[in-house]
Amino acid sequence: MKVIFAGGGTAGHVNPALAAADYFAKRELCDISFAGGRGGIEEKLVGRAGYPIFSLPVSGLSRSISLEGLRKNAAALRNLGASMREAKRIVRAEKPDIVIGTGGYACYPMVAAAQSLGVKTALLEVNATPGVALKRLSRRANLVMLAFEETAHDIPNRNTVVTGNPVREGILRCRERACEPIFPGGQPMVLSFWGSVGAFYMNKKMEGFIKLAAEKREFCHLHAAGAANYKWMPRELAEMGCDLSRADNIELREYIYDMERAMACASLVICRAGASTLAEICAAGLPSIIVPSPFVANNHQEKNARLLERAGAAVVLTEDECTPELLYKTASELLASPERLHSMGEKAREKAHPDALERIYQAVKSVL
Repeated sequence: MKVIFAGGGTAGHVNPALAAADYFAKRELCDISFAGGRGGIEEKLVGRAGYPIFSLPVSGLSRSISLEGLRKNAAALRNLGASMREAKRIVRAEKPDIVIGTGGYACYPMVAAAQSLGVKTALLEVNATPGVALKRLSRRANLVMLAFEETAHDIPNRNTVVTGNPVREGILRCRERACEPIFPGGQPMVLSFWGSVGAFYMNKKMEGFIKLAAEKREFCHLHAAGAANYKWMPRELAEMGCDLSRADNIELREYIYDMERAMACASLVICRAGASTLAEICAAGLPSIIVPSPFVANNHQEKNARLLERAGAAVVLTEDECTPELLYKTASELLASPERLHSMGEKAREKAHPDALERIYQAVKSVL
C-alpha cells in the first residue's frame, strides 16, 4: 500500500497522521510519505519520525480586512497555485494508492491534486468542528473519518465513519512501562504546554506560574513554550528574578519531542483543549487542568474541555480567569490529593479510544 499523508500547521494535524502511519507500517508493507507546508512544524515532526516529506509553499489566509491582510491573502493565493502545480507533479510521479488528509490548510494542495487526478482520497477530522479546508475537500473524498459522531452533520459527504481520535501507541502504553525520571528526587511532576506553536498570552501567564514553582519547590515542572516564545521566556524569567540555571525543579523546552516519556513521568498536565491533545491525555490516563483557547471556531475547545470536566477527568479554567496565582493554587491543591488525581486519571482513560488506529486502518482498506 502506497500512502501520502497530508496535513500540518500544528502538531494537532501532524501527530494523528504519524500515529496512523506507524500503525499502517506495522500491519503491512507500506510505502509512506508526507506532504505539508514549507517551514511548518510538520517538517520537524515528520523528519524526526523518519518519513520523507514533500514541502509545499502553501500558506494560510488572513481574516483581517486590513491592507496587510489583503496582501497576505494575495500571497496565499499565489502560493496555493504553485503548491497545486507541485502537488500534481508529485502525485503523478509517486502514484499513491490513496492520499489521506489530516487537516489544516497544508493538507489542501495534495488532497485536491489527488482528487483532480482521480486518485482515491480519505480525510481524518479529529476536531468536533471541521476545518474549512477539510470541509471543502470532503465533497469529493472517498472516505471521511471522524473522531466525533456529531461532526457528521457538518460534513457534505455520506461516506463517513466514526473512528475516534488516533493516538501513538507509545502514549497508549506509556504509563505501563518504567521510564527514567526527568527530574530526580521523587517529587510529583507537572507537565504543561500550549500547543506546538505555543500561545503568547498564556506563556506570559506561565512565567508567573514558573516563578512560583521555582520559589515554593512543591513539585517539579516541565514546560514547552513553543519556538517563538522560547526565544524570550528565559530572559524575561531572569528579569523577574527566576534564574532557570539554578531552579533544578524547572525545565523549560522549546518543544517536547519525547512526549511518551513526559506523560509517563507526569502527575498532572496543564494544557489547551485541542482534540489531539485531549485524546493523548485520555489515552495516557492523566488528570489535567485545561485552559481552552477562546480563539477557535465555535468555541469548540471549551466544549471539548467541559466534556472531560463533567466526567470528573479535568478542571477547566477559562483564559480570562486563569491568573498565574490561580493556576498554581489549582495545581498545588490537586497534587496534594493523590486520591483525586487517581480518580481523575481513571475517568480520563474511560474517554479514550484505544482501537481508533485499527478502525482507521480498516476504513482505509475498505476504500482500497
